[in-house]
Amino acid sequence: MSDTGLRQAQDKMAAAGVAPTAIDVFTHYYRELEGGATGLIPEETIDPLLDPPRLADVDIDADAAREAFAKTAVIKLNGGLGTSMGMDKAKSLLPVRDGKSFLDLIVEQVQHARATTGAPLPLILMNSFRTQDDSLAALARHDGLAVDGLPLDFLQNQEPKLRTDDLTPVSWPADPTLEWCPPGHGDLYTALLASGVLQRLLDAGFRYASVSNSDNLGAAPNPTIAGWFAASGAPYAAELCRRTAADRKGGHLAVRKSDGRLILRDTAQTPADQMDYFTDEHRHPFFHTNNLWFDLEQIAAALEARGAVLGLPLIRNVKTVDPTDSSSPEVFQIETAMGAAIEVFEGATAIVVGRERFLPVKTTNDLLLIRSDAYDLAEDSTLRLAVEKAPLVELDPKVYKTVGKFEERFAAGAPSLRGAESFTVRGDWTFESGVVATGTAVVDADGAPGTVAAGTTIAG
Repeated sequence: MSDTGLRQAQDKMAAAGVAPTAIDVFTHYYRELEGGATGLIPEETIDPLLDPPRLADVDIDADAAREAFAKTAVIKLNGGLGTSMGMDKAKSLLPVRDGKSFLDLIVEQVQHARATTGAPLPLILMNSFRTQDDSLAALARHDGLAVDGLPLDFLQNQEPKLRTDDLTPVSWPADPTLEWCPPGHGDLYTALLASGVLQRLLDAGFRYASVSNSDNLGAAPNPTIAGWFAASGAPYAAELCRRTAADRKGGHLAVRKSDGRLILRDTAQTPADQMDYFTDEHRHPFFHTNNLWFDLEQIAAALEARGAVLGLPLIRNVKTVDPTDSSSPEVFQIETAMGAAIEVFEGATAIVVGRERFLPVKTTNDLLLIRSDAYDLAEDSTLRLAVEKAPLVELDPKVYKTVGKFEERFAAGAPSLRGAESFTVRGDWTFESGVVATGTAVVDADGAPGTVAAGTTIAG
């Protein structure tokens, strides 16, 4: 049945206009899935990565950094819809500060770096079909952003969700868009190649790419890291941060015992009975930020040599075709992680950076924190922690999980969190302006739903 399923999937992708290169890559992973691949990386096959180089110890000549930066392109992954926060458009369009969105601040970061270094620094988004129009409209409001000969975006590919019972493409007439899924951000390399953007960057004289998620305002353009990467001669590098108890779910790098290469292991690639190893921040002390750097020439050579199939490890995700309907058919989503490319390249490396380069927004808890006065917006449009340690924010998920409900309840702005160690809200509360949280501030469910009046101090 699987041969039939593969043909059906290939035909469906071709009819939808998916690039032949992307269909070839999908075919590779379909065969792996058919052969029983799970993508699991058992603990006994790896050693922890214990002593990678640190950016704080790097001494890079300013001229060398400037030269490398002048050959660097900035790529932002912008395909996320923020569905876990109840959104149906690009998460990067959410307002962050003074009416400016993630995307606005990213553009300002790039423009500031151009002005201070003279580097052309093209900004290119990897969009999905659902984020492209709105995101390009947002970019159009910024003058002088495009670099001659280069587009502002390219499209991530799409592939069919597969029934778990027979590996055929699932059918869901109630909403045919749910029959499709992205191939994970590991599709970056295929999409760069198939779109022609990779060759256009090379033709324009660019040598390096700095890649990060568009919801991470910490990953601003950085000439020092560009200089370090160029000087290393490495084909590929990942930015890491020191793990804390709050980072136990994040993917980590490890050393594969069989060949000594660095590899990335995510939650979905860890055997269920070994999750205690995965979540041990002392055993695996550094997490992967999803900020990475690669040599465009070496990426192009590897894609050419491998027929566009880099061979990233499969991630087999089991879902329901409609994520909101647990009774809908169970499906496989075949994915890969872009950070897993570190194992493809001999000589790939990693560097430990400061926590300020990792500020992702995955929940409304994160959104409230970066909107608060716990962070200052710097001249270069990066967010800088204004206190010694960021407070922990925990909003009642039954009330505040979606952006719509969150915005209604914080319409007057975020409370002051500069004096707080933590801020916990239980129950349904709407906050007026000028609310101040201090210490271990808690708003209990008693009396909810209700309003926290303007000027209230919530003392822990």
